Amino acid sequence: MTQEKSPKKTYREARTGSVSLTLLACLVGSWVVTGCMEPEVPKATRDPRTQKWLDRAKASFRVVDMDDASDAAEEALRASPNDPEVRMVAAHVALAQLDYSKALQLTEGIATSESYALRGRAHWYAGNVEEAGKELGLLLRDPEVHDDWAKAVVQLAARGAGRKPFTSTGGILATTEMPRIRGTAMAIPVEIDGEQGLALIATGTAEVVLDSSQRKEPSWVSIGIGGRIEYQDVPALTRDLSGVAKQLGIPSIKAMLGVNFLRHVNGTFDFMAQQFVARRFEPPRPPNATDVPLSYVRGGGMVFRTSLKPDGQAPAAVMVDTAMAFPIALDTPGWKKAGVDLTSLRPIPNEPKLKEGVVSMLRMGAYDLPQVAGVAGVEFGGVESVLGIDLDGVVGSGLVGGFRVTFGNGGRTMWLEDEAASGAVPVGGAPEEPQGPPGSSAPPVPGSAAPPPASQPPPGGIPGSGPIDPSARPPVPPGRAPK
Repeated sequence: MTQEKSPKKTYREARTGSVSLTLLACLVGSWVVTGCMEPEVPKATRDPRTQKWLDRAKASFRVVDMDDASDAAEEALRASPNDPEVRMVAAHVALAQLDYSKALQLTEGIATSESYALRGRAHWYAGNVEEAGKELGLLLRDPEVHDDWAKAVVQLAARGAGRKPFTSTGGILATTEMPRIRGTAMAIPVEIDGEQGLALIATGTAEVVLDSSQRKEPSWVSIGIGGRIEYQDVPALTRDLSGVAKQLGIPSIKAMLGVNFLRHVNGTFDFMAQQFVARRFEPPRPPNATDVPLSYVRGGGMVFRTSLKPDGQAPAAVMVDTAMAFPIALDTPGWKKAGVDLTSLRPIPNEPKLKEGVVSMLRMGAYDLPQVAGVAGVEFGGVESVLGIDLDGVVGSGLVGGFRVTFGNGGRTMWLEDEAASGAVPVGGAPEEPQGPPGSSAPPVPGSAAPPPASQPPPGGIPGSGPIDPSARPPVPPGRAPK
């Protein structure tokens, strides 16, 4: 049950609830002390046209315009295919688009810490455990590198010979409830190595993270969902999650489920219907969904392009962090892009560092969502430094919790459906099989109603509209105005 909280506690919980933003720097790792995106490759003499394409690719990458970055990098490669810096920039773009084979091909023969890090990540997310360990081991020999993520992966690789990560057994589809705990936090019951507990869905983290009170070092574990599917050889890092549990108001949290896990389970989460779906097949696109293309900077930072004004006038780069309760948090440049006078932001009682305001419009896929509540003062500059991009903001569970969200195309697309309160499970053309624990009835398949026209919000209300109070109530279902 959702618990009523005083404003003081509400805002503190929302601010500190973005645990994964703090963890991301550790879980994705920083490549070198002096910066993660500055190329270490030898400088090449290149013609002005190639330099312009290269500069454009870098600039587009920084603002998460991956389509343009890819096009520009391809032009630079066409003009100078052997230029090491051009190849490295193109490889960064390929990794963000989850094109692992291309990232590996582009970096072949380059022997720098940056190339070791990039190849290590490409191998890791492609499931090549031993190769990832070798490349990251070379990275860690650089005395200027501090990368806790790489250290953990090297440990896992040493014990991972012959393992195929995320091997699954059991049914083809599993559903489980998402119990309401506090605010819009999204947690599901799981079974990890036979022990039951709650796991937080945390798209701001790259990997599965276990509570260090139970596991002292990185481990290979099995994770069961809904009593129907078991994922074996799941790599898991460790952190102290007691603070997360305290913020959620529960005795303990067993794990945080990051984007690498969610991509492999072809997951759907529906906060309003209190439902999580895992699949052993690639789901087809739901008939009434809108598409949000995703990129994963360095393979783990989940980001997408949006607009903070009508007609795409204010393009912005945002990260998705479901462990953050706010609908959206913007930095100062983000609020300016949204056309909001910073002096109009209202102080939040008992939280001198935070202010609140309203973004007049936020685009997600084909939806233009008006009057989205947001905050200023949430720090994520460290994440920008680690990922080498310019973020304008972070979208949290207070916004995405108003939709049914499905990861498709290997995690490259986030499908948003406006049946957030329907309770329907998108079976998506799977062979017939009970969709839940044995003995439970199969929920209905969603209808095939046409999607709302572009630039219109989902009928019935706007998620994230109204005053920010994530601990007091769930997001407004699409189509209904807040009361």
